[in-house]
Amino acid sequence: MDSELAGTANVLQRVVRTILFADLVESCRLAEADEAGTAARWRNLRAVIENCIVPRHNGRLIRTEGDGLMMLFEHALPAARCALDIQAACRSNAGARGEAEAAAEPLMLRQSLHETELFADERDVYGRGVNLAARLYNLAGPGEIVMSDCVHARLAGVFDACEEDLGECHLRHLAQPVHAYRLGGPGPRPVIPPNAPGAMVLRPSIAVIPFASRCLEANHDVLGDILADDIITGLSGSDELRVISRLSTAMLRERGASAAQAGALLDARYVLSGAYRTHGGKIVLTVELADTKLECVVWGETLTDSIDAVVAGESTLVAHIHTSVGTRIITHELERTRSHSLPTLESSTLLLSSIALMHRGVRDEFERAGQMLDVLAERARSQATPYAWLAKWHVLRFNRGWTSDRVGEAHSALACARRALDADSRSSMALAVEGFVRTNLLKQIDAGEDCYERALEANPNDSLAWLLKGTLHAFKGEGEEAVASTGHALALSPLDPLRSFYESLCATAALSARQYARVIELAEHSLRNGPNNTSTLRALAIAQAELGLVDDARLTIGKVLAIEPHLTVRSFLERSPSAAFETGRIWSDALRRAGLPLQ
Repeated sequence: MDSELAGTANVLQRVVRTILFADLVESCRLAEADEAGTAARWRNLRAVIENCIVPRHNGRLIRTEGDGLMMLFEHALPAARCALDIQAACRSNAGARGEAEAAAEPLMLRQSLHETELFADERDVYGRGVNLAARLYNLAGPGEIVMSDCVHARLAGVFDACEEDLGECHLRHLAQPVHAYRLGGPGPRPVIPPNAPGAMVLRPSIAVIPFASRCLEANHDVLGDILADDIITGLSGSDELRVISRLSTAMLRERGASAAQAGALLDARYVLSGAYRTHGGKIVLTVELADTKLECVVWGETLTDSIDAVVAGESTLVAHIHTSVGTRIITHELERTRSHSLPTLESSTLLLSSIALMHRGVRDEFERAGQMLDVLAERARSQATPYAWLAKWHVLRFNRGWTSDRVGEAHSALACARRALDADSRSSMALAVEGFVRTNLLKQIDAGEDCYERALEANPNDSLAWLLKGTLHAFKGEGEEAVASTGHALALSPLDPLRSFYESLCATAALSARQYARVIELAEHSLRNGPNNTSTLRALAIAQAELGLVDDARLTIGKVLAIEPHLTVRSFLERSPSAAFETGRIWSDALRRAGLPLQ
């Protein structure tokens, strides 16, 4: 019996307890087939649970209503072990009496575990947390155990090998989703199939509906499909968006479905739609991006181009729409992060917003991004993506001079990269980020290059792997290879704000090729969206100094020192992987001429 409640039958106490619910599956079907036999077997199994299993784990059976049992435990670990023992007892047909019962179909329970604050006396428990615990077992199939996030946290490191992250699950009569986990593996008929959440839960989805024709010329009706196809192809290159296939969106052409209806039919958070007309060899497209859940327009614009350019696949509309869609989705997601606490935000919002904030070069926003990724990694422990981004966050933290602890950041970054690869050994992003850690923090150039090669072997279209591989070539002074790799990466990355980061590293690649005018072009464009990125400013200052624009270079270094006042030529070389190559000498000399203090 719970020691705190002994002798207090008439006194309500506020305590924190773990509740275990167990419910007999398909009791009506079993009773219909053999009413007396089922009743006898259920009574015997319940006796084993009540008299043997629950006491063995210091629990207390407090309700036996019909086909359900509710048990109370002081701690989560014994409750979980009790649930697993009950599951094993069901599989072994424990409590069966005689050959007939032993040969009958085993009884199966579905169980749920939840830790909550509640009111309790010696006989019963009360409170909202009890209601959540009771509803949670609806996520469990026959022979399964489902637990809440708080129980999962209590069990950290104990049952990791037999836990499965079920993601954010919606329960009836609860306004907010519940993060749930399965303990002990799936049963024969799981409510939630194994690995159901997948990587897609971390990416907001977008559907591009073929644009409606408002043309008099019948042969122009195909233009809307051409534009939609080109936009889908471009957006599909982003790892941060899940793009609904063309075959799925085609069914909504000309149907006039609302954004909410289209979102529900296609399981899309965002819908891009519109209509066009043609006149005098020109196409005029009116397009809008809508949030299907909030039922609001996020962005809209009227755009014009030539029909010939659309048919030839050279329309400037497509590139403009790619940039606008990416920018507006990220801006919209960031607005949501400002109005909600981190635990209540959707996982896709956390990921997309953290990516945006960590690349802006503002320290407070960067720290906020780290907090968001921590929450996301805790929420999605079985997925590689959050840990991979956390590893990158640690590298950027050191590169931007916000910590001098190279060893500590390298240790944290490598730990995150390894967690990502434990979750998915073929994750191209995790492999690319491990290369980033080894190259930039540990200066293990050969090991970093090997990671990039393995990332591209896993996914030849991974833009981040191409970008970082190109930057490694730049450090080594291999300008032609650097420009080719980073240029390919830029073409594969249609989504802002990463484009600013990509342009920054493309500028570094152009430096190694001594294409200084191109460096200035790329750096200035990158700085429009990331004005505080000292890496970009350093590349700009080096190019200006090499072109003899010393006054401009000194102004640029002034901006660098305003953000990072302790930076010197010496600390730059200590930080940069280029220090071991001729590029390090060239770049550090240019920074000295631009006015960066020697030490």
